[in-house]
Amino acid sequence: MAYRIIVEKCTRCGKCLEECPMEAISVDAADRYVIDPDVCTDCGSCADICPEGAVTGA
Repeated sequence: MAYRIIVEKCTRCGKCLEECPMEAISVDAADRYVIDPDVCTDCGSCADICPEGAVTGA
């Protein structure tokens, strides 16, 4: 399963960024949070912590 951040739902609170044990989440040039699929281990911590439900497994 590949996780991704739904830009329209994301409020950039930073909780997923802090929670990710692999540091797979970063902020891109457009100030959007993105998940690097090559680093992400699909643990789901980011999806569990997101208060907006902006992180989904696709």
